[in-house]
Amino acid sequence: MLKPGDQAPDFSLPTATGETFRLSDYRGKRAVVLFFYPKDDTPGCTAEACSFRDQYEDFLELGAEVVGVSSDSESSHLRFAKKHGLPFPLLADAGGRLRKLYQVPRALLGLLPGRVTYVIDKDGVVQYVFDSLSRATDHVAQAREVLQRVVPQ
Repeated sequence: MLKPGDQAPDFSLPTATGETFRLSDYRGKRAVVLFFYPKDDTPGCTAEACSFRDQYEDFLELGAEVVGVSSDSESSHLRFAKKHGLPFPLLADAGGRLRKLYQVPRALLGLLPGRVTYVIDKDGVVQYVFDSLSRATDHVAQAREVLQRVVPQ
């Protein structure tokens, strides 16, 4: 798994709305909270995404963009985002290429995609990594705390 101090690999992936998200577009401008989650509309993933939604304005004020990633399709992401009013991009990682690039481990004996959140500063450096499948909403609190303490604005 990537660790604090590592350079975050650049990537581009389609969003739920069909646009292309490029990490490099945020370099020098904003931090990025990149959260990998197993599947749209499952209980833990919904709780996590809605927790990020509820605190999204706080993340923006801290100089960060929130971005969710799973291997679900763009159309699945679009339904999930509309159903729960998610204001941030959801990226379709078909085939799990980005998950592999970011070395996100599988969970539950390798049966499920893992749940990992990376806080990446505006220089593209990983500042924090939180890995927990079961503590879905803790990802939000941990990321906010890191942004408040560590990431320069």
